[in-house]
Amino acid sequence: MIESPSPNFDDRAPGLAVDMLVIHYTGMESAAAALERLRDPAARVSAHYMIGEDGTVHRLVDEGARAWHAGAAWWRGRTDVNGCSIGVELVNPGHQFGYRPFPLGQMDALADLARDILGRHPIPARNVVGHSDVAPGRKTDPGELFDWAALAEAGVGLWPDDAGAVDEDGETVSRMLAGYGYETRDPAAAIAAFQRHFRPRKVDGLVVGRADGETAGRLKRLLELAA
Repeated sequence: MIESPSPNFDDRAPGLAVDMLVIHYTGMESAAAALERLRDPAARVSAHYMIGEDGTVHRLVDEGARAWHAGAAWWRGRTDVNGCSIGVELVNPGHQFGYRPFPLGQMDALADLARDILGRHPIPARNVVGHSDVAPGRKTDPGELFDWAALAEAGVGLWPDDAGAVDEDGETVSRMLAGYGYETRDPAAAIAAFQRHFRPRKVDGLVVGRADGETAGRLKRLLELAA
């Protein structure tokens, strides 16, 4: 653990428990550029941790403070996602600068860190989310190359194994997405965000505007797992 303090934080609301873990990618051309931005007072962005592609972990903000990582976000009715979450940035150039898979060393370091975080805070598995899950109209990170299934296998988050296809109408899918946690004012964006996380081989929600049977089946299975 490398201590790399950022000035970009404030106090959490009194009595508000930390019960979310939000995973991001840095979306910048290098780790050095990302670390500089996350520590720049003028940028007004931060996270609690940043993990390099080699697995190096930087601690930027103490977990007791509110880091500024999620921005305008929504999950399970909450709008102050920063106030109730831990934010972890993974070094990756992102879709703008040459998006690529997350190396095994980076994923192993994330799994170790995340298990430690879960040991300190009452975070249910359904509240381990990506930035795109809590901001589906704005963000796409950590994206379709992030291995959520492996993370769930390591004991962090949920994954809908062996979910068959089901045929559900758009209203039912929106209700199911909202029941899991998504903001659904833009149903197509919510479907695409869900697919990036739970059906990454084909993210077509924004194109077709509806959920196919496989997507609906995985959503139904997740609701069962989260119950």
